[in-house]
Amino acid sequence: MEKTAIRTSIDLPRELHRKLHEAAARKGCSARKLILAGIEHAVGEPEISRPARRLTLDESLVPLAGRRIDFTNEELYDLIEFP
Repeated sequence: MEKTAIRTSIDLPRELHRKLHEAAARKGCSARKLILAGIEHAVGEPEISRPARRLTLDESLVPLAGRRIDFTNEELYDLIEFP
């Protein structure tokens, strides 16, 4: 064992222990190597996925439905009564 390694022990259910050794045999490696790979995967830094491009607000994200009504600000102010 390496000097930088720490020995630890865990209790595995019998069926999981059997499956571990079967998987290691299928992959052609030791159970230890399979356990270490699993732990490294579990504690590894998650990769940050970024969108390929940023969204723009030039186009509507939701398609328009019905007929479009165009008003100018002045026309809207004429329609709305303010106190």
